[in-house]
Amino acid sequence: NRVAEFSALLAKLYGLDDEEINLLKQASPMHDIGKVGIPDSILKKPAKLTDEEYELMKTHAEIGYDMLKHSNRAILKAAAEVALTHHEKYDGTGYPNNLAKDDIPIFGRITAIADVLDALSEDRIYKKAWPIDRIVEFFKDERGKHFDPLLIDLLIENFDQFLEIKERLRD
Repeated sequence: NRVAEFSALLAKLYGLDDEEINLLKQASPMHDIGKVGIPDSILKKPAKLTDEEYELMKTHAEIGYDMLKHSNRAILKAAAEVALTHHEKYDGTGYPNNLAKDDIPIFGRITAIADVLDALSEDRIYKKAWPIDRIVEFFKDERGKHFDPLLIDLLIENFDQFLEIKERLRD
């Protein structure tokens, strides 16, 4: 739910229309659906993944895309795109296709930020939630590298709204 709400807010701030915002809000929670194809021993590992485990984990993007790509329904087409592109990086160093800048669909660029914001701000099996100031610094440092600089500017300028969502939708 947080990824959906973060994505919708960022899409609104970016200027997408209501139909696109609602489509992304429904599609973005499916970004990691491909993890159903990843063994639990990797998904639930309470330590750093080995290089081999990490390479297997990275396949979740294509697994999710392959699961969803055959549908003609707008929501599933959008979800397939998000699943495939949410680990691409603005500088072209992401996966699975090393897309860069505007070659990464806007839904993938937005969901990447929403996903990372959620991951950093909540406890996980393998790490504790980061303090808010460290999260903000991380996004500033990754502006133009991992993330679209315009989207990061919108995130930082409106960070209080994202924190409101986080508080409202606590685990």
